Amino acid sequence: MRTFALVTFCAATVLLIPLEAFLPGSVAFGLSAWAVWQSRDAAFRRRMGVLLGCILLLALAPISTDTRPVKFLTLGLPFLAVIALPPLLLRRSDPGLLSFHLWPRRFSWVEFGYVLLSVPLAWAAFRLYFGVLSPEVPFNWKLPPEPASGPLLTLFAGINLVGVWDELFFVNTCFALLRSLFPFWSANLAQSVVYTSVLYDMAFQGWGPLFVFFLALTQGVMFERSRVLVYVLVVHLIVDYFLFQEIVEAYYPDFSVWWHP
Repeated sequence: MRTFALVTFCAATVLLIPLEAFLPGSVAFGLSAWAVWQSRDAAFRRRMGVLLGCILLLALAPISTDTRPVKFLTLGLPFLAVIALPPLLLRRSDPGLLSFHLWPRRFSWVEFGYVLLSVPLAWAAFRLYFGVLSPEVPFNWKLPPEPASGPLLTLFAGINLVGVWDELFFVNTCFALLRSLFPFWSANLAQSVVYTSVLYDMAFQGWGPLFVFFLALTQGVMFERSRVLVYVLVVHLIVDYFLFQEIVEAYYPDFSVWWHP
């Protein structure tokens, strides 16, 4: 029954968020909720119930790359809710399950190497993704015909804020809850489905799901190893740096965002 609940949870996520197939998505959501309710394990019911609630909120949220001020509110509120409500709802019944630990207790060369490796990998991935496989995707982010500091700063801030949110929700919340209930790879694959579904709905289309799914898997591995946020956050911000650069280059091929007077 647990496996059935997890599979239908993943199916509901894909159907409701990126595909917007609300009828079959509602059926999958209902089946997952039913399977969760049938469990005799109260912790399983609580934690999966919280995750199902998060998926419902994200399915209703107006996910896009729009950077207008009103969008920061209409999208920011549900995004904030899915990272703030789970620890609040579970703080008494499951204390310490969701913790926002930033720094590791000891230095690890493996984890530091993972961060360093993300620099050339992120650069190469975006060159392949935006430059060869899906050159239309950078234009899912809107910029004016001519470069201007205001829209560029707004885009940079928006990309990085969403990047931080990604790790707080997908890894520190979604993966942490799933990992408390399922073996590592089941939990990691499921959080990667959620990760990919939301980012596909936001902008990462074309070949994007392959790149996002790989990033989500590696971030889950790193979080499982370290149990802290610093590594997954730094890696994601490195990825976002190259994302921003590639979007700007797609719009303004002869413009250097860092050297423009």
